[in-house]
Amino acid sequence: MGIVAGLDSSPDSTRIVVCDADTGSVLRTGVAPHPLPEGGARTSDVDPQAWLLSLGEAAGGGLLEGVQAIGVSAQQNALIPLDTQGNTVRPALVGGDKRAQVAAADLIDALGGREAWAHAVGCVPQAAQPVTKLRWLSRSEPDNARRAAVLMQAHDWLVWQLLGRPVRRTTDRGGASGTGYWSPAAGTYRPDLVELALGHQAMLPEVIGPAEAAGTTPEGLLISAGTGSTMAAALGLGLGVGDAVVSLGASGSVMAVHPEALQDPSGMITSLADATGMHLPVVTTLNAVRTLRGAAELLGVGDLEGLSELAMKSTPGAHGLVLLPYLEGERTPSLPHTAGTLAGLRRESMKPEHFARAAFEGMLCGLADALDVLRGRGVEVRRVFLLGPAAELPAVQAAAPALFGAQVVVVQPADYGAIGAARQAAWALGVSQGTLDARTPPVWQGAVAQVLDPGAELAVGQAVRQQFVSVREQTHPGAFRV
Repeated sequence: MGIVAGLDSSPDSTRIVVCDADTGSVLRTGVAPHPLPEGGARTSDVDPQAWLLSLGEAAGGGLLEGVQAIGVSAQQNALIPLDTQGNTVRPALVGGDKRAQVAAADLIDALGGREAWAHAVGCVPQAAQPVTKLRWLSRSEPDNARRAAVLMQAHDWLVWQLLGRPVRRTTDRGGASGTGYWSPAAGTYRPDLVELALGHQAMLPEVIGPAEAAGTTPEGLLISAGTGSTMAAALGLGLGVGDAVVSLGASGSVMAVHPEALQDPSGMITSLADATGMHLPVVTTLNAVRTLRGAAELLGVGDLEGLSELAMKSTPGAHGLVLLPYLEGERTPSLPHTAGTLAGLRRESMKPEHFARAAFEGMLCGLADALDVLRGRGVEVRRVFLLGPAAELPAVQAAAPALFGAQVVVVQPADYGAIGAARQAAWALGVSQGTLDARTPPVWQGAVAQVLDPGAELAVGQAVRQQFVSVREQTHPGAFRV
């Protein structure tokens, strides 16, 4: 079919990959940071023009020469309110905006509680979500709220700009599912929730199908639907039913591919749609790599590689030491005001290597709890893709398969969001040319990866896992129910 491009606009930069449309082979890449605002520090208020400037720089030097279609992936939860002329009412509200925490609680109460929200849109409002930012806007900047006539997210806005700001504005079901005013189960917007949050109705982008094109530029370049960064990464990794992803950042997240939208009144599961017609239930933990960094500081180890090396001198179970890693409170289970717990101290276990091992096992068991939330709702988990720099640590790779009870896939670092966007572009291009089915994305070569099986360590790992569960139940009885 030729060549296609995918661009991923993250909070910090734009990355572009140019790929062979048939195989997915990456032919060229470009990257550029977003220009810093005045003052030199990134904030929760961002002029979206910075994203266009970054895009232009990343695409410089003829990077897009010969490209027939472009897909756009962008940071999720960005809210861009526009006036009736299509101009921004105020800078975009991005990220986990702490200013909106009170607004989230207000919205939960206004609709009748967590269960009502879970039933309506598959998630309970959080500070980061656009619906919550709308509530904050209506309470804190009422003049701007009244001027907000059109609501867009980052990838919607970028697609619209690339197409020359047409009358038609589009989004995809993946991006729409993160707004808090679109139902993945019903596949429709909830305009009443926009009004509940903002105080009046606003125009929302049309949700088009996964393989549909948003439009064509005057130069004949096809622009696909675009999607959020999470959904693009799932498409770039080639995930299917039975696959889960564990992301190891300061906090952790677990998501899996599932045929149906899940409703979870507890709020532990956020039900997102993916970029192919399936669903992506997500469970988040507050404590992942921050647990390891804290352990490294306590032990006086210089970096995580050193902590891993120390942990490998211990054995599974850390000589009875169990760390409940709830250092920042915890979301899964819901223990927002608790602290971490170290149990099982005995004279023989009071060695640095055992504490280091307990930190790794505690972090991974916390993520295994999140996996069990999904399994408890019927989500199949056969393979776990492990993402993030910490996935390369030997102590993580040694313990994860047996603790997760599944095959673990450690993929080689790559721009999976941009690759997923390019794959979407190839899909839309193929459908427009009549060479691909609108129900099935193109088959691209898989990510380069190391595959780790639990093997003979499974029984030992599950014993360590049970040890963790016992301490958790003794310390926080009834806090966690799958």
